[in-house]
Amino acid sequence: MQFQISREFIEKIENLVEDKNNKELLVQFENMHHADIAETLEELSLDDATYVIKLLESDKTAEVLMELDEEDREKVLNNLSAKEIAEEIEEMDTDDAADIVGELSPEIKEMVIANIEDEQHADDIVDLLRYDENSAGGLMAKELVKVNENWSVTGCMSEMRDQAENVTRVHSIYVVDNKNRLKGRLSLKDLITAPSTAQISDVYINKVDYVSVDTKGEEVARIMQKYDLEAIPVVNEMGKLVGRITIDDIVDFIREEAEKDYQMAAGISEDVEADSSIWQLTRARLPWLILALLGGFISVNVLETFDGAMEKHGALFFFVPLIAAMAGNVGVQSSAIVLQGLANNSLRGSLLNRLVKEVLLSLLNGFVLALLLVLGGVFLLNLDFDFGLTVAISLISVIITASLIGTFVPIILDKQGIDPAMATGPFITTSNDICGILIYFSIAKLILGF
Repeated sequence: MQFQISREFIEKIENLVEDKNNKELLVQFENMHHADIAETLEELSLDDATYVIKLLESDKTAEVLMELDEEDREKVLNNLSAKEIAEEIEEMDTDDAADIVGELSPEIKEMVIANIEDEQHADDIVDLLRYDENSAGGLMAKELVKVNENWSVTGCMSEMRDQAENVTRVHSIYVVDNKNRLKGRLSLKDLITAPSTAQISDVYINKVDYVSVDTKGEEVARIMQKYDLEAIPVVNEMGKLVGRITIDDIVDFIREEAEKDYQMAAGISEDVEADSSIWQLTRARLPWLILALLGGFISVNVLETFDGAMEKHGALFFFVPLIAAMAGNVGVQSSAIVLQGLANNSLRGSLLNRLVKEVLLSLLNGFVLALLLVLGGVFLLNLDFDFGLTVAISLISVIITASLIGTFVPIILDKQGIDPAMATGPFITTSNDICGILIYFSIAKLILGF
């Protein structure tokens, strides 16, 4: 059953903190999930949240810190000493610990690492900090269970028990050779049913999916999704087993990437949230709004070029919003489908085939929409046939052009190593608005003459 955090509960916690009633505070948080505790802390003042963090046991605090919003976590950590942060870091898995340490300033980072008593844990964290945070090396954790191929079944059982003490969840048992090179995986069922005198080399499965430390996070996510993996081992350049990535880590990565792409598609250039500062929100939104403004100026100049057309055929002006809107909508639709294909690696065939398909699809959609437009214009708005034909042909042409731009741009950006999400939203909408208006009046000039 989910815990409901009410205003009354928050006020109760605030009163307990004010009275320094530590015993009752611990009772309140004793059976709460760490995600609910984090949500509670986000409703408290910084001083009250810090007080609770210091009061809780380190193992629970470590989980709570990981659930906190990044900005709230930064504020809380700034209120803790390097030694206090180190105590919390020691209770975390290495991947989570590296994420936290990576957010600290260089000076505090050095002090925190120096205060970690477990030298192996500290070394593992420092090692993980070397990798790009969006690579397999940056996503992996050092905690795992591995056995040597030369061990006996009986001998590896006690070794596995020792290793498992430091692993939150044992998804897989990996098999390595004497040089720690990944050889395969071990089924727990095969291990239990094997004769006690058997060697691991006799019972392990030599087929295992793995990634290298430099593999991009998106590729890791694709592999784990394709093969329905709960965890995947990570090897270095020499094929040595250095860590593993679990499904919860990759789900967090996918969610964060989806949020970034969604914001970029909406014209937000930085990772912000609703409660970010006005300056942060302005800095994130303004660049694309400036681009849209420049696009608007270009559209105005295009319209001025055809001012004679609007003097002679004033009704042309009333269809400008329709043409611009259809161009923007079709462009965003096309780019969204391409982006989805690029994200899940399902985009097949050559660029030429993709463009031909878009042209055929646009012709079909454009013809249906143009027919509805002509019928509506002639019978409802009493427009003459030539004018209706002008708008219809313009609409088909604009739809084809917009779909080609929406398809072509993200594919080219992806081939150039640029995030294709940049091609959606304001960029596609603005460029297609301009092209749509230019095509519309150019066709009108050819048919209606002015």
